[in-house]
Amino acid sequence: MKTTVRLSMAAALVRFLQRQYIRRDGVEHRLINGVWGIFGHGNVTGFGQALEEEGSFAGKNALPYLQAKNEQAMVHAAVAFAKARQRLGTYACTSSIGPGATNMITGAGVATVNRLPVLLLPGDIFSNRIPGPVLQQLEFPGSQDVSVNDCFRPVSKYWDRLNRPEQLLSALPEAMRVLADPVETGAVTIAMPEDVQAESYAYPLNFFEKRVYTVERPGCSAENLRAAVAAIRAAKRPLIVAGGGVHYSDATDALAKFCDATGIPVGVTQAGKGALLDSHRSCLGALGVTGTAAANAIAVEADLVINIGTRLSDFTTASKTQFQHPRVRFIGVNIHSADARKHGALPLIGDARAILAQLTRALAGWRAPAAHRAKIAREIEKWSATRATLVAPKRGVPLTQAQVIDELNRACGADGTVIHASGGIPGDIHKLWRSHARDDYHSEYGYSCMGYEIAGALGLKLAAPRREVYAFLGDGSYLMLHTEIVTAVQEGLKLTIVLVDNHGFGCIHGLQRGSGGRSFGNEFRHRTRANGRLEGQPVAVDFAKNAESLGATALRAVTPAELRAALATARSTRGVTLIFVTTPAEVRLPGYSWWDVPVSATSKLPGVRAARARYDRTVKTKQRFYY
Repeated sequence: MKTTVRLSMAAALVRFLQRQYIRRDGVEHRLINGVWGIFGHGNVTGFGQALEEEGSFAGKNALPYLQAKNEQAMVHAAVAFAKARQRLGTYACTSSIGPGATNMITGAGVATVNRLPVLLLPGDIFSNRIPGPVLQQLEFPGSQDVSVNDCFRPVSKYWDRLNRPEQLLSALPEAMRVLADPVETGAVTIAMPEDVQAESYAYPLNFFEKRVYTVERPGCSAENLRAAVAAIRAAKRPLIVAGGGVHYSDATDALAKFCDATGIPVGVTQAGKGALLDSHRSCLGALGVTGTAAANAIAVEADLVINIGTRLSDFTTASKTQFQHPRVRFIGVNIHSADARKHGALPLIGDARAILAQLTRALAGWRAPAAHRAKIAREIEKWSATRATLVAPKRGVPLTQAQVIDELNRACGADGTVIHASGGIPGDIHKLWRSHARDDYHSEYGYSCMGYEIAGALGLKLAAPRREVYAFLGDGSYLMLHTEIVTAVQEGLKLTIVLVDNHGFGCIHGLQRGSGGRSFGNEFRHRTRANGRLEGQPVAVDFAKNAESLGATALRAVTPAELRAALATARSTRGVTLIFVTTPAEVRLPGYSWWDVPVSATSKLPGVRAARARYDRTVKTKQRFYY
């Protein structure tokens, strides 16, 4: 009886990936849903040929190939797909050696920081070393075993280099284990030397049998559950911080039931937006540096903070100034042990949905104090009125970014999803967006990577083809990675891109000036002859024509009514539609929390000296160490 099959290493890799599955709650999903790639000499005759022969056919075990236009972008697409699928599936991404590989490093950082699975398969230098230095090879004098792919090590959760074809047998099971593990997941990199990809080996047939990785739902320990229940019952002003882990564990319904039963309010992080819909009476909206006045007011006085599925970034904690109660305590609900213990929290380690069910049962009959619930209702009402003024027309300004967000929010509805990542947009949209569905808001704010938005929209659309997908970004981010419009056109995907032009890196420009500095290096302006600085007229870029040249339909909007009409047109238009709007950079939303951005301790500028004095006062009076 035949027990082995002779295949090239690349063909064995393809055949293995075709049969990997992930299961949760009894439902199976493909773990690797296809391969994004750009071919070069380092992967075209090995992995590329194998993919064409073994994977690019229709059928149950197909491993479709998608052609990106930039290696960084294809990783973003895979990451966005994984996020939309609650980490229950991702893509592999392949590149040639050299610049193709290093272009993926930024995407790897996005994946690992946000704890989202993606499989990276860069080509590598010859394992036999005979042709070296091969084209695009980094010559490292301290070792013959270093290539540019070693740069992936610090941004990968698992890293390996296959110097022999049989090493696939041990590397791939470990790689899949990490991809499927909600605690360990992130970027997984397997570097493939160009010669080894083409070498053959007699692989055991059972290596290619279907494998299913089960995502379990562990509850927390009974001892820590009792301690948490006692702390909650004793609290006078409890607050929940809901993060992305609520979505990843599919715990939004469980959170709503818990809030219905207890009356504890919820502030959401960027990744946690939609964990509790804004229509819920316990929803305070966004929390932290980009938070609402309601959520931040409740957070300042909270005596117990229940962190659910959040890694507590500095934006969430307002650089550890958000929670000011002198005896504030924390409970951490998280599958990740380190996250569960942050701020010295009582750790409830396990699945968020399972633990919320445990807490709901254990707290049966208890509700947050009536005075606390009454204040929550008042703060929500006050914020609703404030929000209305923020999105209202401003005299002499045709269209503000706040109005763009409000119109986009209405157009998106419950069957659409907005995706954003960088610049000033995340801060404004986090405050103003009112979630109508748990999956109408997709934020990459762990790495806040410019260029993520359009590429991510591709992955989001592939994960949820029936949803209307809106990529929302600024001109700075668009100029970094707009080429995936061509990929969307090529794949026949329907996307709406809302592009806000404020002639530069407006967010950092505002931070620069808000810290007492002068305008320098953040606006897209011509260089002047008088002083040689970038202080001339704004550089004129016709983004609409640019999008049209790439195959998109382009619309322009100057007023809210025109934007409303453009969004309606985009709904009924096939393919990619770009809506171009111009907003003034100087019209900004207020902030309701502090962010630690150190200001120079010495400066000739009076504004910088004043900003440093404010900075020192805040650090001294508000910043805390929670343990």
